[in-house]
Amino acid sequence: MRLTAAEEKMSQDKQIHLCGFLVAGPVVHSHAIWRNPAHETPFLSLGHYAGIARTLERGMFDFVFFADRLAIADRYGDSHEIGIRHGDQDATRMDPVPILGAMAAVTSHLGLGATRSTTYDAPYNLAREFATLDHISGGRAAWNVVTSMNDGEALNFGVAQHLSHDERYDRADEFMELACKLWDSWDPDALTLDRAAGIYADPAKVHYVNHKGRWFQSRGPLNIPRSPQGRPVIIQAGSSGRGKAFAARWSEVIFALQPNLTRMGVFKKDVAAALEKEGRAPDAAKVMMAVMPFIGDSRAEAEDKRDLHDSLVDPRVGLSTLAAHANADFSSLPLEATVNEIADTGSQGNLAALRSIAGDGSTTIAEAGRIYGRGVMCPRVTGTAEDVAEELISIVDSGAADGFVISPAFLPDTFDDFVDRVTPILQKRGRLRSSYGAGSLRDRLTGGARP
Repeated sequence: MRLTAAEEKMSQDKQIHLCGFLVAGPVVHSHAIWRNPAHETPFLSLGHYAGIARTLERGMFDFVFFADRLAIADRYGDSHEIGIRHGDQDATRMDPVPILGAMAAVTSHLGLGATRSTTYDAPYNLAREFATLDHISGGRAAWNVVTSMNDGEALNFGVAQHLSHDERYDRADEFMELACKLWDSWDPDALTLDRAAGIYADPAKVHYVNHKGRWFQSRGPLNIPRSPQGRPVIIQAGSSGRGKAFAARWSEVIFALQPNLTRMGVFKKDVAAALEKEGRAPDAAKVMMAVMPFIGDSRAEAEDKRDLHDSLVDPRVGLSTLAAHANADFSSLPLEATVNEIADTGSQGNLAALRSIAGDGSTTIAEAGRIYGRGVMCPRVTGTAEDVAEELISIVDSGAADGFVISPAFLPDTFDDFVDRVTPILQKRGRLRSSYGAGSLRDRLTGGARP
């Protein structure tokens, strides 16, 4: 099908950005990944991640990023028994940054993103990590900025209780300010490498930062020359008012998990308003929505894949992850009871998360756990490759998203299906690049502009 001139212009204006979503462990959003009946999923091996990186680059994805957390989940029953026994989202999380270094070695264009917490790290250490990754990847580094919120994480770092919500973001703001000072402590032309004269760098272009704030003190400068991007692309996923303000100030990509098109559109408008409040253009940060695709030769085949996947999720493993996310213990609730029945008993505890899953309240606790375990409420797109491509295009054309974070149901199966089947359709429709071209990750996402 040949596009009209107007359609061609619109397609170029609305190129779809793609990201591959990962956790360095057995579970991503899908808690069935490691139980894939088709084959083993070697999530502890380097080859597993290297193969995924090659596939995503072949599929013209902008970047991959790893979610991360700094503790196992033990909120359910105040024990790690269920999460460890059944493999919840926090049962294993390897450090993603070394894995990204390996991915950099087997790719040339794919952006490489890792989650790092501003709550339990030091700006100098983190600035070095991402400057290093940006250098060795040739300008492809990205940092997903999080503020750790769980008591289990606090205990792992010798802190009796985590910081309050707003304090975490206050600390994160200063963390970002200092990290940016460190990345900017080398001028772009400071490194001279004049071998004949024996001049390595111009000391007048390497600067102390002498930062003294509420949370941090650092003299600087960074002991690494300015990297190709200057600083990594910043990803953020704050959803509270304070979180959106933080994202609007710092981010170039905003990751969101919204259940339907209406909520996606509302979120996108909220982000635009927050960006304008920070003095930035309303489209200065790309909003990328999480989706989990199930792709088949027919819709029936795709639905069979989805149903098989869902059958592998134990309800307790979903409840274990939900308990960690909601900071609430659901272990005393009978699995066969409906959410409404629990609410009617006057049971204490945070049932808001269960109610949000239960809809009209007739859902049982077990069903709610299975729903959460099958995808952590990530919306699913099910059908043929044409169906999936059309739905993604329609979301972008509605103005509700700039692109998508593709969350796998199985690995590497979901990415293989998407790249082999959906990518060619998006390219044919003029909505996805056919080659990367020159430039950094930031160049592809924002045209080189940074906050």
